[in-house]
Amino acid sequence: MKLPGDKENQRLGALLLNTLDREMRLWRAPVLKNGCIQGSDISPSQYHEMILWLREMNVIFQFSTETFALGVCVLNSLLATVKTQLKYLKCMAITSLILAAKINEEDEVIASVKDLLEQSRCKFSTAEILRMERVILHKLHWELYMATPMDFIHIFHGLLMSGCVDQTQKRLCLQAALWSRQLQHCMACHQLWQFKGSILALAIITLELERLTPDWFSVFTGLLRKAQIESTELICCRETVDEYLSSLCFSVPTNAVYILGSGMLVLGGPEGEQRKRQARRAHTAQDMDDFYDGFCCLYDEQTPACPALI
Repeated sequence: MKLPGDKENQRLGALLLNTLDREMRLWRAPVLKNGCIQGSDISPSQYHEMILWLREMNVIFQFSTETFALGVCVLNSLLATVKTQLKYLKCMAITSLILAAKINEEDEVIASVKDLLEQSRCKFSTAEILRMERVILHKLHWELYMATPMDFIHIFHGLLMSGCVDQTQKRLCLQAALWSRQLQHCMACHQLWQFKGSILALAIITLELERLTPDWFSVFTGLLRKAQIESTELICCRETVDEYLSSLCFSVPTNAVYILGSGMLVLGGPEGEQRKRQARRAHTAQDMDDFYDGFCCLYDEQTPACPALI
């Protein structure tokens, strides 16, 4: 893979500023009130279960991780904007993913709405999905080209790669797949709703940089300055991310060893914290494929125009 030079580094800096601007304008997140999402009867556990299901659908549909991230962001914006009920959540979720695919995916990758519903085994009709599309577009004022945490993962990774040489390049390249996987887990966590995508992405990256290189702090401050993020907010996000990802690693019996699919963490062993941290670094070939699909899109010179959504 060709590494970014000075010119490409400048382009990534400009892309970061543009993405931060989109985030500032369009970012919305649900708010908890009395144990449920404000304006609904949806609990955090029900939301968590729905995001996991949406990720499963993203894999079945063979969409990219960028599409999954955008679908979750669209769903979050909708939940933050309208009053709704649990019975509508699945329709809102699958429709958000379909809209995200219409923005991110090539036409030949997207099946018809009827075929997608059959693959997902949802009982909704095509008319119901199209009606929900119109509701989402109306409520969000057709502003679906949102900045996602996955966008920031790719941009920050590109900026890091532009300043590294030799073995560190290879290690950072492999880490990017892990960051992508960790981010998908974190997007289901309601405790992380309060943090913008740029902060969440940087928290995940700096946690791993701390374990990867002794010079992580200088890298951390450089990214923090470029991302225009308050250090106190980032520290709070880092603590929440670390606690959440650690809870995933502790959710297995002692001495058990599991080999899981690319969407899961590889866990096990009696060594406690050291084994937990090693597990979080694990990666698979599929993870690398998912990462490079998105990373190649990042380096396209032109952003494709959004196709018609309905």
